[in-house]
Amino acid sequence: MKIGVSCSVDRSAGGLFFAVSSLCKALHARGAEVSVFGADRGFGEEDRAVWNPVPVETYRAYGPLGTSFRFRGMLEASGAQLVHQHGLWLDDQWAASQWQKRTGRPLVISPHGMLDPWALRNSAWKKQLVRRLFADESLRRTTCIHALCRSELESIRACGLRNPVAVVPNGVELPDLRPETAPADSQPPVRRLLFLGRIHPKKGLRELLEAWSRTQAPWRSEWRLVIAGWDDGGYEEGLKGFAREHGLAGSVEFAGPCFGGEKDALLRSAGAFILPSFSEGLPMSVLEAWSYGLPVVMTGFCNLPEGFAAEAALRIEPTPQSIADGLDRLAALSRDERLAMGRRGRGLVEREFSWPTIAQRMLSVYEWCMAGGGLPSCMELER
Repeated sequence: MKIGVSCSVDRSAGGLFFAVSSLCKALHARGAEVSVFGADRGFGEEDRAVWNPVPVETYRAYGPLGTSFRFRGMLEASGAQLVHQHGLWLDDQWAASQWQKRTGRPLVISPHGMLDPWALRNSAWKKQLVRRLFADESLRRTTCIHALCRSELESIRACGLRNPVAVVPNGVELPDLRPETAPADSQPPVRRLLFLGRIHPKKGLRELLEAWSRTQAPWRSEWRLVIAGWDDGGYEEGLKGFAREHGLAGSVEFAGPCFGGEKDALLRSAGAFILPSFSEGLPMSVLEAWSYGLPVVMTGFCNLPEGFAAEAALRIEPTPQSIADGLDRLAALSRDERLAMGRRGRGLVEREFSWPTIAQRMLSVYEWCMAGGGLPSCMELER
């Protein structure tokens, strides 16, 4: 099976970069011939190494939509039997749709949460323009839309799309958690509550800092809030200003972007993980936290109800008061209770979110799209 993948190929795309690269490597390991295409927005050898052994071809993109005629030529020359487009609103989506129309071959599109209500309201007028130009037509024509969860499927249907939809979650690599490498839970005298991800308004970080400022000083003396990730559009500076103005400098740390061994060390040093997000597709950061055996505090908008059902996470709303209440519930847990919650999260990832399992489900979707296989159980046809 020869698959062309169009996506963001450098780590500035955050969780999307790691999710798609891991999926492509897992597909390759199962015998698929995968070729990846993406705009060069700072793609370097460090990024290329993440994709290895999957080949990546880059192209120059121009203008606000990232237009590239060279990308269209790449798709034509690839000989792909199927193209999988990750993400919306840019020219690569339109190019992939044009490829589908010219060749008559199947196209799969993964919105990655970009059709969720919060995401559509963000920069709404720009997205409305792109929808009229090409995005809606592209989505209506695509062979199959890939949703990361049931909530995203409902968002897709709410947009009036009646295409077949495959519900296949992201996966995660499983780190070694033998006793000598297990999460520290506490590094006396202070435990770490970790946020790891894109520094962006939708992540609920301002609300998290407001909640942190409301907690009692003894609580903050036992925990340190670590905010790690890449700054999107200068939002981090405002968060740092809020922390200074409210006297949080001693209990809040901005760690900056963390990758590779640095990220591994950060996750192993944490005692718990938090994601107070307003909108997500299916967050890699929560899956990674569970894979390291961490208890999680998150909103329902993270689209991982399995975590609440498995008692691997505490539910909050993206408001300062709800987050503060969640922090108090976390602090009230004993060390053994936190460790047990983390173990339940690790078990959930092992059962449902490992990459070999996810790759096999996706291959069954591709086979169906090419009329070479039966209807997969993860597929929902037009309704």
